[in-house]
Amino acid sequence: MQHIQGISCYQLRLQSLEDTISQENPVRFIDAFVNSIDLEKIGFTPRVLKIEGRLSFDTKVFLKIYLYSYINGIRSSRRHLYRLCR
Repeated sequence: MQHIQGISCYQLRLQSLEDTISQENPVRFIDAFVNSIDLEKIGFTPRVLKIEGRLSFDTKVFLKIYLYSYINGIRSSRRHLYRLCR
């Protein structure tokens, strides 16, 4: 039969994201920086647009993504995905 061979379901593969990111990676600095500042003091106040539906993401997560993209010169998620898929 022709089909895709997957990983055996009897294997347990545990891997931590902390273990895969080196200590010198700028992601660690961005994470520590954003966690250490008070976002409300600099104007990042979350607004509740609607009560029903799914909860919004944490404002710190979006700031971390923005800073990471800015540092790496990624201005568009489409362009970044294009580079990953090539």
